[in-house]
Amino acid sequence: MEPDLKRAAGEFAAGLVHSGMVVGLGHGSTAIFATRRIAHLLEHGKLQDVVGVPCSLQTERDASTLGIPLTTLDEHPAVDLTIDGADEVDSHFNLIKGGGGALLREKIVAQASRREVIVVDEKKLSPQLGTHTAVPVEVIRFGWHAQVGWLESLGATVSPRKHASGRLFVTDQGNFILEANFGPIADPIWLAHALSERAGIVEHGLFMDIATDIVVASPSGVCHLRRET
Repeated sequence: MEPDLKRAAGEFAAGLVHSGMVVGLGHGSTAIFATRRIAHLLEHGKLQDVVGVPCSLQTERDASTLGIPLTTLDEHPAVDLTIDGADEVDSHFNLIKGGGGALLREKIVAQASRREVIVVDEKKLSPQLGTHTAVPVEVIRFGWHAQVGWLESLGATVSPRKHASGRLFVTDQGNFILEANFGPIADPIWLAHALSERAGIVEHGLFMDIATDIVVASPSGVCHLRRET
């Protein structure tokens, strides 16, 4: 997503925040624009009594630097609204997330949220999940090679996520991430269930039936889509 589109989507979503809310602060290069906008509105008194639940250690550092009061799910187990990004979005509001490596905390906060607002550009819209991106799968270090073989048995091409230096990427929880490329996924609900049932898989990037709002930025403007209830 171009920086201007990221800013447009993030700042639009920040406009959905009201005073007194507990807000989930997403991880990544689009969600940070929402976090910065929320901080600006708090600083200038246009928002009051807002506290944030960060979805990653990086988001926690960013929000603290910006002066947003922070809380935890232990203190506020119900989140009013979360603003986060996604790597791929289908027409049913299902998502692939985890490109930034924070999928576990992102899903925990999302499932605790009354509204999950996803900010993307039009290129992230997909006719079928898996068409454009792999599914990140967070695994514990013990026996992680066995998870590679199991994912391959499901038809995925699998590679561990690495830094540019070649070191394995380590999540905030000290786990590894496997990039499981299934191609277009015929039955993402079945796949999400199968991944969730596998011992050693901590979490996966299929976010099914979680998003309530999609904010899509394009050169022609911002479109706000809401799930029908």
